[in-house]
Amino acid sequence: MQDHEQPLAILFPRLPALAISSHAALVPSAISPLHTSSPWLRYTMAPTFNKIDTLAVDTIRLLAVDATIKANSGHPGAPMGCAPIAHVLFNNYMTFNPKNPNYINRDRFVLSNGHGCMLHYAMLHLYGYPLTLDDLKNFRQLHSKTPGHPEAADTPGIEVTTGPLGQGVSSAVGLAMAEAHLAARFNKPGFELFDNYTYALMGDGCVMEGVSSEACSVAGHLQLGKLIVFYDDNHISIDGDTAQALTEDVMKRYESYGWHTIWVKDGDHDYASIAAAIEEAKSVKNKPTLIKVTTTIGFGSKLQGTHGVHGNPLKKDDAAHVKELFGFDPNESFVVPQEVYDLYAKHAAAGAAAEEAWNQLFAKYEVAYPELAVDLKARLEGKLPEGWEEKLPAYKPTDPAIASRKLSEIVLNALCDYVPEMIGGSADLTGSNFTRWKDAVDFQPPSTGFGDYSGRYIRYGVREHGMGAIMNGLAAYGGLIPFGGTFLNFVSYAAGAVRLSALSEVRVIWVATHDSIGLGEDGPTHQPIETLAHFRAMPNMMVWRPADGNECSAAYKVALTSKHTPSIMALSRQNLPQLPTSSIEKASKGGYVVVEVADADVTIVSTGSEVGLSLDATKILADKGLKARLVSLPDFFTFDKQSEEYKLSVLPDGHPIMSVEVMTTLGWGKYSHQHFGINRFGASAPYLQVYEMFGFTPAGIAERAEKTVAFYKGTTLKSPLRLAF
Repeated sequence: MQDHEQPLAILFPRLPALAISSHAALVPSAISPLHTSSPWLRYTMAPTFNKIDTLAVDTIRLLAVDATIKANSGHPGAPMGCAPIAHVLFNNYMTFNPKNPNYINRDRFVLSNGHGCMLHYAMLHLYGYPLTLDDLKNFRQLHSKTPGHPEAADTPGIEVTTGPLGQGVSSAVGLAMAEAHLAARFNKPGFELFDNYTYALMGDGCVMEGVSSEACSVAGHLQLGKLIVFYDDNHISIDGDTAQALTEDVMKRYESYGWHTIWVKDGDHDYASIAAAIEEAKSVKNKPTLIKVTTTIGFGSKLQGTHGVHGNPLKKDDAAHVKELFGFDPNESFVVPQEVYDLYAKHAAAGAAAEEAWNQLFAKYEVAYPELAVDLKARLEGKLPEGWEEKLPAYKPTDPAIASRKLSEIVLNALCDYVPEMIGGSADLTGSNFTRWKDAVDFQPPSTGFGDYSGRYIRYGVREHGMGAIMNGLAAYGGLIPFGGTFLNFVSYAAGAVRLSALSEVRVIWVATHDSIGLGEDGPTHQPIETLAHFRAMPNMMVWRPADGNECSAAYKVALTSKHTPSIMALSRQNLPQLPTSSIEKASKGGYVVVEVADADVTIVSTGSEVGLSLDATKILADKGLKARLVSLPDFFTFDKQSEEYKLSVLPDGHPIMSVEVMTTLGWGKYSHQHFGINRFGASAPYLQVYEMFGFTPAGIAERAEKTVAFYKGTTLKSPLRLAF
């Protein structure tokens, strides 16, 4: 037994429970002990609660009621049920500064069941974040700061974009990992620069989604003691009672992941037990904690406890009933008593003072640890180390052919020690993705003997989706640039997380190897056909498919300097020759001319491993008297951002343009008149045989180019880049 703990039998006098009736004086009574996976509870003085706390909780509930009614859309049930959790947590345990939502050592809160976002918006408004009462009244309206699910890019105080269930709690794992790593790197005796907690609130839907299982399993292995997750156990999903689909013991599942678990039986009234649960969770240093809080969805509504209050605004008579029950005027809306503003303003002021104390501590840190301080300050300002671009490897045409997955490894070896904010790993494919650089230390709990928290190489296990969501959290924390490896085909497993990277505008890098039928024998299950088209269609997403060493370096250069855009690096298993005219500068534009000829008969535009094949095809065409230009287009997104003049110099008017890529032809209509690709699944065989089968040889490409020239002969062609609007 630890000296700061006492057995349940000799706990200090039980904390008062709260018998709540409107705003009458609260009546203390004995509470039931917390149900916990530990036989001990931490001996501590918990906060006391009175009628102002009840007033604050009911204000939160009614803001959700009024906002969803005004929008005629939304989910009032979860905010009404979870308001006590939010109040106790924000007002008694979290440190944050609404005047500076980006204060680096703030506690993080993630609402994983994002449909209940009026809970979070209400808290942000009440504490004085730049979210006005008018913003709450514009809930779910065009151009509002209060969209229908939390969007990190839209609303100050939202840490990560949530909505698809399970993503938020999974990103919270990444936030907690970031704190653990930065604390290990920068904290020194007397200088606890990083010591924040990460809190998340999730519902039954998040519990059921597989991504949360992946990420929470990682969290348990990593012993993330500063991650505390509340599980809103209200037994309701859209379809009704969760017993129809969820009958497992969630607490035991999380215990098996390596989590500490606590159960608060009465989340509607028992603020003291919620507080005691948080105290206990904070005392557990070597495990994340799951606090199951049993609540009543839509608490106070005539429909409370049913799915009828989950995704629909309350009827007017029900809203009036709830307001009367809570002691508010049923004829008024969006009412915030001044006492509530005042209560929360005190806590917000304490958060501002905490940041000022941190700034003073950092000023002393700069004197005591100047080199570390320079590193941290640059990270907080979003600046990469000076001269880092000079570390990017450059190649000559005479250099040997190298697989682009290996070229990526060379870049990582060149950069990772020089750019210490890079933190990466692989979904159990390190030996195939080549993501681990020389002398890397694993990010692991020291007790495992595999590494420590200062390490920057992450062993995600076979958990692609969890890896993607965790990387979103790592990026959102600040001061880190995460990358993660898997096969390109299996990035599709993580498509939900990839989409949120783009939507959230976070810098995440996917090292996606085995990018085509060129992987050979593993066959159609592993050979991506549609994957590039899928992710190229995604707004704010770079999809790089480099053709040689310079293009690979360019891909990383642009990825690292694009602070608000994620990247996918589609990398080959087979060796690729160095191109005769490539350069990092040219490739950094997303597309450029590899072979230029006057009065061309055709332009071949290609990516990745097919650029080298197309280069050989231009020589065959020349022998046949046809003049062929060659363009490499490693990233559509970056190329599209170039000037119109530049793009038309690469893909000009006047002759046909043919695309060549061993993928679906979908999407190539924007850049070419004719498309040579694969619109079926691949085949299992040595890769040269697979390429031969589909005609992707220099001779096969040249043959199709000849047919393209013949088909368009006598036609006046405009570049496919030219559009009517």
